[in-house]
Amino acid sequence: MIVKVAVVFAAFSGALAVTLGAFGAHGLRGKIEPRLMETFQTAVEYQMIHSVALLMVALMISHFGRTLALDISIYAFIGGIILFSGSLYGLALTELRWLGPVTPLGGLFFIAGWLALAVGGLQQID
Repeated sequence: MIVKVAVVFAAFSGALAVTLGAFGAHGLRGKIEPRLMETFQTAVEYQMIHSVALLMVALMISHFGRTLALDISIYAFIGGIILFSGSLYGLALTELRWLGPVTPLGGLFFIAGWLALAVGGLQQID
């Protein structure tokens, strides 16, 4: 079940990243400050990178089997996408300052996801 959740989330997240990237490039240019545009593009970039990473973890589980470390990696990447990219989108579009502290928390989720992936890879790959 976790692999299906990861694949579906990653696919929708990837599609959303492309959509939001196009929206930013065509719909927001000149309408928001350049620093906010950079923030928006950072959100898109990190969302896409981690959507692909999430697919990679799902493929690893399908090939090698589940481990706690790989499960943690999936949940951490999903949490990171929501918290990191989501907070940056919110900051760029609304300038709500309270979203600022959420971004580093999402970054910690990303770091945890990569570290868990490293552990899971060491456990699975000979």
